[in-house]
Amino acid sequence: MTLKLNPPSSRWVKRFITLIFGIVLWHLPIPWDLSPDAWHLFAIFMTAILGVLIDALSIFTASVLALVAVVMLRVLTPEKAFSGFSESFILLILAAFLVAKGVIKSGLGRRIAFLLIRRFGKSTLNLGYCIVATDTLLGPAIPSNTARSGILYPITHALSLDTGSLPTPESRRKTGTYLMMTAISGHTISSALWFTGMAANPVGAGIAAQFGVNMNFGNWVFVASVPCIIALIAIPWILYKLFPPENKYTPEAPEMAKKALQKMGPMSKQEQIMGITFFGMILLWALSPVLNINLAIVAFLGLSVLILSNVYTLDDIRQGAGDALETFIWFAILYMMSTALNEMGFMKTLGEQIATYIGDFDWVTVYLFLTVLYVAIHYLFVSQTAQLLALYAVFLQVAVNAQVPAALMAFMLSFATNYFAVVTPQASSSNVLFAGSGFLPSEDIYKQGAVITVLNTVIFLLATPWILWASSL
Repeated sequence: MTLKLNPPSSRWVKRFITLIFGIVLWHLPIPWDLSPDAWHLFAIFMTAILGVLIDALSIFTASVLALVAVVMLRVLTPEKAFSGFSESFILLILAAFLVAKGVIKSGLGRRIAFLLIRRFGKSTLNLGYCIVATDTLLGPAIPSNTARSGILYPITHALSLDTGSLPTPESRRKTGTYLMMTAISGHTISSALWFTGMAANPVGAGIAAQFGVNMNFGNWVFVASVPCIIALIAIPWILYKLFPPENKYTPEAPEMAKKALQKMGPMSKQEQIMGITFFGMILLWALSPVLNINLAIVAFLGLSVLILSNVYTLDDIRQGAGDALETFIWFAILYMMSTALNEMGFMKTLGEQIATYIGDFDWVTVYLFLTVLYVAIHYLFVSQTAQLLALYAVFLQVAVNAQVPAALMAFMLSFATNYFAVVTPQASSSNVLFAGSGFLPSEDIYKQGAVITVLNTVIFLLATPWILWASSL
């Protein structure tokens, strides 16, 4: 007789496995002359990551439990354990998440999409470009590809239905599969283009700063511009050619967008204020190095404008800020732990140990190897941010030890954290809605996602000379 566990029982088994893993790792002999605190912090950190990987715990629960453990077990002082909550780029994520709610509530994001579709959406390929363009335009003000998927998914779903595609095996390939796959593939690049395009980007910048690498809104978009523009042009076309939709022309789409715009009516005062605030924040972020303005303050300034103008009210914050607060908490905790490991010398020591195995190779080979390995490892992760927090500093340390230019490796790892997000259905939370739509079976995401991930990796690696030059300015 086979014992079948129901989901709650299965999760408790996974939690037990996670606990045992942590206890065993804690009590293993301490290697490489590390301090006991460094090893024990690593044990807690990896236990939290494992709990997320095997779906024993949500990333929020795992990080909160890890915070309790590091303080109760006297691994870190309370002051150090809570230090992540005062980091300005973590506060930037919180404020920008709240501003993003204003973009969604005002309807500005949907209007941008419908305006593009009304003008350019007469073919399925053009619809793909409209979806990608909308996502890219919204990227700097919405620091969550998951939040942007909440805007794009209903539009993409409606476009699929209105162009004759249904979420059935017989009908979904008319337009739906192509449009859905283009949407989640475009997320990977719109997030990489903007410093505020994905919540993990500022966190990577915080880690890179420990290696002497300066990342800000302006130099990020400058460095990312060439590979991202090429990828944004290539992705819809490659998917269209390799996995062509059955319906090539969509005269219904502009009419659908026209009706949607008529229903929305003229641009409201809220949308106008949101648009002006949106543009003003981007401008101040871009000029922040020259004006010496903190990025988080710009986000809070934008949030203040939206609150004072009633675009986004205090009631909205009370009702809809749960995900922003949750993200803020677990980012702060896991970043603190990653930073503490680096300060204790763990990352440097581990990097030196790994470097001994690749020490005979030149820096270009090491750079290529680390980039490809970092991308491939994401098959094992269900969170982009979890991988960044677990591996970013280690890979960067190995690269620095092998004489890879620190800025080049830091930017490439940050970009890769975005562009590998379509490699599996679970590779990013932004994939969830699209993967569950019925238009995009898991096997299609695995197959087409592998193609797009390889395409992205090749584009960014070929752009290495540009990234190396632009990041050195």
